[in-house]
Amino acid sequence: MADSRTMHDRYVIRRKLFKVFGQAFHIYHPNGDLAFYADMKAFRLKEDIRLYTDESKQQEVLMMKARQVLDISATYDVVDSTTDSKVGALQRRGLRSMVRDDWRILDADDNEIGVIREDSTFLALVRRLLIKIIPQTFYAEIEGRRVLELRQPFSLFVLKTDLDFSAETERRLDRRLGIAAGVLLSAIEGRQN
Repeated sequence: MADSRTMHDRYVIRRKLFKVFGQAFHIYHPNGDLAFYADMKAFRLKEDIRLYTDESKQQEVLMMKARQVLDISATYDVVDSTTDSKVGALQRRGLRSMVRDDWRILDADDNEIGVIREDSTFLALVRRLLIKIIPQTFYAEIEGRRVLELRQPFSLFVLKTDLDFSAETERRLDRRLGIAAGVLLSAIEGRQN
């Protein structure tokens, strides 16, 4: 999947409204063109999200699949569907994520290479206990350097996540893994609201 769709510094993910079962997401380039379409089936014991080149779902390019059923520290393998090779994995830190979302970024061999964390413990608690309208922001870091910002601004009608890779000049994070993280966090946030 090393093509022009994964070379941008910014993306916007929007959850499709009025999908009867499951969830669907549109991932847009900075110019507003559709880069990917993501589909998450309902009623699956193990979560399974697929990225396609468009809504026709003719060409699958990326898959995110939970390793186990109902796991508080779920690990999601991210696989390039065109080559059937593992890109990496995203692992939720179960107990830590109850207060403040905290994820591990793993490489293809399951070695930890980075983290994704919610912006602050205080704001996370306020969001969970009092007010769900405070925008959520996550930061991904590799070796202490920010590689991705995921911002979910407040909206009454549309769940939107802005992905910003612009601080990542060395390309340490595979954009496919960053886009997968954005879709995964959008899907989980969508269930929490």
